This record gives sequence, C-alpha cells and structure tokens, in this order.
Amino acid sequence: MWSFHRRNFLGRGAALATAGAAVLSVKSFPRRIAGAGTTANGAGAEARLKELGITLGAPSQPAAPFQPGVLVDNMLYISGHGPRKSEGGFVKGRVGQTLTLEEGKKAARLTGLDILSTVRDTLGSLDRVARLVKVTGMVNSTDDFEQHPQVINGFSELMIDVFGEELGKGARSAVGMSGLPFGIAVEVEAIFQVRV
Repeated sequence: MWSFHRRNFLGRGAALATAGAAVLSVKSFPRRIAGAGTTANGAGAEARLKELGITLGAPSQPAAPFQPGVLVDNMLYISGHGPRKSEGGFVKGRVGQTLTLEEGKKAARLTGLDILSTVRDTLGSLDRVARLVKVTGMVNSTDDFEQHPQVINGFSELMIDVFGEELGKGARSAVGMSGLPFGIAVEVEAIFQVRV
C-alpha cells in the first residue's frame, strides 16, 4: 500500500511510473458477484443502515462551481467531501499535531457518512450501488506522520459495514497533505459502480 506526503510525491514519481508500467502489462478480469446491491447476509445497503442505527443527514451543498456527484452511464463520481459534523461545521486540524490518529479516523468516518448522503441524494437509494470501485483519501497531517492508511480506514470500514465485505471494499489510495481546504482534517473522493 502506498502512503506518502505530497511534498515527497515528485521525488518518488519515477518509481511510481515504473510500477505503473508494470501494472499496465497485467490484464485484469473483473469477478462477477452474485446478488449485486446486497451485502453478504442478503440485506440491502438501506436495510444495513437501519441495522447499524445510522441516520444520514442532508447532503452537503458545494460553495464552489462543481457538482458533489456526477453520474455517467453506470459510474458515479463523487467529489471530495470533508468530515461534516451533525451539529454543523467540519472537523479541522492536522493529524499528528492537533489531532490524534483515532480522531483522524473518526473524521474519515464522518466523511464517509457525508458521501453516503450524496450518493443517496444522487441515486435515490443506496441500494442502487453495485459496488465501491475506487477511493482517494487525503489526510491533513504533519511531515513525519506516516499512518495515513489507518486514518482512511475510518472511511473504508464504514463502506464495508454498509455495502458488505465484497462490494464495500474498493481500490484505494491514502496520502498525506500539508494542508486541505479550510483546514479540514480529511478529504475523500470516491467512484461507485451503479446498478442500471
């Protein structure tokens, strides 16, 4: 799993490019999963939310010229979301300085709840999600903090809770940032496959 700070990204570009070239030479065949849209126990995502005692709030409304979610054919692209608190505002701070790893992980989970709100608002129901495809998690952290994947686990574990082990676990990147918009602790963007 790659974990790196934005400041060091360019220095590792050659290694990443070499690794990417190797990956391009391997053909990947998607595995068909029976019962798309349901978790392993047969429950849909909306039913799982109720089982987990989760109530989603209204989705965030962007204060800039972009869409929170864009549906193209059977793929839903979710813009970067932050850790919005139920009482309003966002969790702010830098992990490794003003926030602990556990606080960062909780912020990532809050970000996941906000993304689920956007997905439901866009699709009408979370049961239309076929699977989580790709996650990019960004952590506002100090230069010496190296546990970005553990922070983003807060998001990933929520997706598995809601969509199940197979459908809720997608490809993922977890990276450190020297800063995020408005000082928020975490930002996550995601791609979902949608049942049509």
